[in-house]
Amino acid sequence: MTMDKVKKKRLDKILALIDENEIETQGELATMLRESGFKVTQGTVSRDVRELGLTKTASTSGKQKYTVPELPNEEQQRFIRVLSDSMVSIDQAQNLIVIKTGSGMAMAAAAALDRMNFPEVVGTIAGDDTIMAAVRTSQDAALLIDKIRHMLGV
Repeated sequence: MTMDKVKKKRLDKILALIDENEIETQGELATMLRESGFKVTQGTVSRDVRELGLTKTASTSGKQKYTVPELPNEEQQRFIRVLSDSMVSIDQAQNLIVIKTGSGMAMAAAAALDRMNFPEVVGTIAGDDTIMAAVRTSQDAALLIDKIRHMLGV
């Protein structure tokens, strides 16, 4: 079997596993994949999670679990376009995310970010060309940066 077919089978299995289970960590996912006969490393699982664009959401038990993000609707697409057109850089400072925008663009980009209803975001503050987003934890901040970069194709 070619590597592409093996990878496709593995990605399909990941989607099936997260659909059937509340998987909280990449380690849990790697263990389940190994139990299903796949030879994977943590790095492989990490790349697969990123490639599939998996996100974490609250499970029924209150913990985080991997899910497949819904396709953005037309309104979401507009917000994505505003962020994409205005964002110059994105960086993390513990549980804060700092987004640099073009001059005069921060307010519109912050409004778009707020309207996207990311569960990690507590609130945003915008100046002329800088947005500060308060995020619940530093881990959530890193996750959110990955989500935004993936969404924008950066």
